[in-house]
Amino acid sequence: MSELDRAADAIDSGGLVVYPTETVYGLAADALEPDAVERVFDAKGRDRSKPLSFAVPSVPSALRYVRATDRERRFMATFLPGPVTVLCRRREAVPDELTAGRDRVGVRVPDHDLALRLCERAETPITATSANVSGRASARTLADLDPEIREAAAVVLDGGETAGTESTVVDVSSETIHRRGAQADEIDAWLEDS
Repeated sequence: MSELDRAADAIDSGGLVVYPTETVYGLAADALEPDAVERVFDAKGRDRSKPLSFAVPSVPSALRYVRATDRERRFMATFLPGPVTVLCRRREAVPDELTAGRDRVGVRVPDHDLALRLCERAETPITATSANVSGRASARTLADLDPEIREAAAVVLDGGETAGTESTVVDVSSETIHRRGAQADEIDAWLEDS
């Protein structure tokens, strides 16, 4: 069995997986399974009032879990896959645990071959949050991983060194950039022009 198959099986059985993205290493669990989402919060020591995003292999697969406006769809077609997290209205399948009870959820389609293959194999949206203890630096290499995260993960996928810039988090509906990261200037320009 390949590492990727082991990782997908771990997610399927409620476990955690460390995986590389085009930004930093991420921590994956089944984003639709409340218990698995709770494990992510526990491993990171993350405040439950701070929502998590999910990652999927494509924009069409994202649209099964969110209700996106035409403008949000145009934005996604422009920037995804890429180092961007788009906030959209969630559908019923997305649990409160993931969104901290909010009606919007962050959507990621990573521009990274191994991350996309994991998303495809997992057959469910996976959590898209950095693989670090909250308040500590994000991991760009496996050597950077916090021991607590390594211990909590059933599988750790090695993708070498990542770029290290966080994704930009944007709410297209309110034209708000919640976190400036990769491609923030291009996103500003798109929001002004579209």
